[in-house]
Amino acid sequence: MAKITLKGNVIDTAGSLPAVGTVAPDFTAVKTDLSETSLGKYRGKNVILNIFPSIDTGVCAASARRFNAEASGKDNSVVLCISADLPFAHGRFCEAEGLDDVIPVSIFRNPDFGDSYGQTIITGPLAGLLARAVVVVDPEGKVCYTEQVPEIGQEPDYEAALKTIA
Repeated sequence: MAKITLKGNVIDTAGSLPAVGTVAPDFTAVKTDLSETSLGKYRGKNVILNIFPSIDTGVCAASARRFNAEASGKDNSVVLCISADLPFAHGRFCEAEGLDDVIPVSIFRNPDFGDSYGQTIITGPLAGLLARAVVVVDPEGKVCYTEQVPEIGQEPDYEAALKTIA
């Protein structure tokens, strides 16, 4: 279990991020067109998992924008923006913002993602949503970078994550 904070108040997650060097747990998520996708579908590419509570918050939106801008110049890489938001919210946001270099996905049909990646918040007012984290999976499916963001209102370390796929 990870201890993170929300505005300085301690909250807990369901577990911990997968360890660097381990095979990333596969998962299924729902795209904005309501089709399903999985981590395995992107095998052979670097995959950045941008995990966050809700696209309808400022920091989560900022992370989607930033990874969209940064990912556009990275060959053989894809960014999945993952939350429990409905696919409609993801679609509305990405369309309004003109984001087309990230793939927004929802875990609303597959909440086991939060347990597999240790990111389901289990205490506090955001219980049931995902904590903020970044996981980078290499083309062979192994975890090569993780960041559990310690404060929900804090942005992740974009440079550190992107450096692993340079």
